[in-house]
Amino acid sequence: MTHLEELTGLCRKLLTGCRKPAFDGTILFTPDAVANYDALWVRDLGYMVEYCGDLLEEKEVEDCIRFILRGQREDGWFPDRVEAGGDAVYAAGAKGAPVGEANLDNTPFLVFTVDTWCRELVSQTKAQENFATWAPLLDRGMDCIPLSEEGLVWNPPEKPHSPYGFTDTVCKTGRLLMESVLYWKACRKMAKLHSRLLGLSEKSEEYTHRAQNIEKALLTLWDENSGLFWAADGLCHQLDVWGTAYLLAEKFPLPEEMRKRAAGWLVENRERYLYRGQVSHLPDWSSWEKLLIEVPHGEYQNGACWATASGWVWQVLQQEAPQYADAMLEELLEVFREDGIYECMGSPENPQYRKLPQFVVSAVNIRGALRGAE
Repeated sequence: MTHLEELTGLCRKLLTGCRKPAFDGTILFTPDAVANYDALWVRDLGYMVEYCGDLLEEKEVEDCIRFILRGQREDGWFPDRVEAGGDAVYAAGAKGAPVGEANLDNTPFLVFTVDTWCRELVSQTKAQENFATWAPLLDRGMDCIPLSEEGLVWNPPEKPHSPYGFTDTVCKTGRLLMESVLYWKACRKMAKLHSRLLGLSEKSEEYTHRAQNIEKALLTLWDENSGLFWAADGLCHQLDVWGTAYLLAEKFPLPEEMRKRAAGWLVENRERYLYRGQVSHLPDWSSWEKLLIEVPHGEYQNGACWATASGWVWQVLQQEAPQYADAMLEELLEVFREDGIYECMGSPENPQYRKLPQFVVSAVNIRGALRGAE
């Protein structure tokens, strides 16, 4: 059995276990198969569909898209998640006790889901019919995300949004790295969707222009001394392993020397962020400068290690140093086989820590990397 076949089997099992019927019969895909996160999370669905769309039924994905679209607020914001009863929740944290303003990545991950559904799961005719209805809603969702003058995603320090959902407890402010790359990717996809399905060249050009602005401005977050990118230029002005790995895996356009240096850092400093095949947000298992809620050092988003980002790191290592990619993947799969597929696990500083078994994205994201490499 190949590694991809093994991961495909694991993903099928998790995707079956995380299904939950909503009040109207819609099958929701929750983030885990033990009913802990008991709702349809937009970014988790985005990862599932992008990386495992071939394992899902097109009608079930369409139903989830519609379930989310119904939750759009009048001001354009899409939900962070929608509960089985239909209630939409826009920011991280407990219902009624939001952690910051609405998450900055809600719309981009919905765009990724729509894009995969339109390209891979249905005919062009059906994609055109549905996207014609969905496009104005998605456009409003993209337009409400705050941008800096240069076009990067901006988090106002006086009233910060919860940022990218896998750092939704982190108070990153100012110009943001990961969130800008997600927005850039969504702009590129919206440009193609408008052009290919609706023939709207003007709207396509508008999104292309936004993406190009990010391509120019993101370089301001580059740290010449280290060879990594900063997570933000306000609070949490810290070197971002996840964000750097993601933009490299997504082939974000960089000057070649900058790309080589960033990839080289990830290769040469593996022992500073990789543990048992899983990835810390920051080098050396560091804590974030400021959090939106209290998270102990070494736990969850404040120093634990995640398989969510393992696929992106694997892609970089596979291109730059395949022997390290192979070793990392084998170590990760050994953890999955013997210990389980957790949301996150401890670092060398806190090796006994575990959080939430049967977490779907931990498996689908690495499976997506292997599938894309075929």
